[in-house]
Amino acid sequence: MLETETTESGAAGEVLVATLSEAGPVRAANEDSCGYRTAASATSTLLVAVADGVSGYRAADVASETAVSVTLEAFDRQSGRADARLARAAQEANIAIYDRAMIVPELRGMATTLTAIAVERGQLSAIHVGDSRLYLVRAGRALQLTKDHRAGKTTLTRSVGRELICAIDKLTRPLEDGDVLVLCTDGVHNFLPDEDLAPLVAGVEPVRACRAILDAALARGADDNLTIAVVAPRNAPRAKTKEAGLGDRWRRFVARGR
Repeated sequence: MLETETTESGAAGEVLVATLSEAGPVRAANEDSCGYRTAASATSTLLVAVADGVSGYRAADVASETAVSVTLEAFDRQSGRADARLARAAQEANIAIYDRAMIVPELRGMATTLTAIAVERGQLSAIHVGDSRLYLVRAGRALQLTKDHRAGKTTLTRSVGRELICAIDKLTRPLEDGDVLVLCTDGVHNFLPDEDLAPLVAGVEPVRACRAILDAALARGADDNLTIAVVAPRNAPRAKTKEAGLGDRWRRFVARGR
């Protein structure tokens, strides 16, 4: 039986987002988590996070839920650029999971992947730990922006919450009009080839794109928890170039005459 979270859609400025998470056809419980919010301290900043609790340990679902909720909330307690704030928020989530596991014996050993993004005025900032993925879909192609931290098909080499300090990948990238961002857990990308991703999201509203990706993965035999977030910036704004003043125009005119 499928365990389904509510599919939501919303907007932060000109950014549309939807998330979808299901337990899948085999697993009894869903150990994935996902969520998004508009940053309270910067209403033009959209935050999105996806996490996959490490199976084989108790409380994998607690780890993934904590990673998402703490990262989204902690962003507003940070200051500075969005990429630095996001990295510090993820580190705060790592410490929260680690500390809780040390205090509560039933949670000992819990850990999770975490991939989170901040979209602000046409700029993407992202952090990543584990083997969930972030894709950029542009011009009909899906480009994987994150690197899988795993050995073989199942063994994670990095996770959130396992150690007190976590090594976190960070990236920033300008976005273009028409770009679509897709975050997903390995229950999706282990079964859905990258080349099949772009046609499922191009020109499609995020809610429908989430369902199309999930259905395509299931059709290819997906047997794990499946979680997807689709983010579609609309007319991604660019920083305005300062209009030249009269003095600047005069200096250029003089220079041309030399």
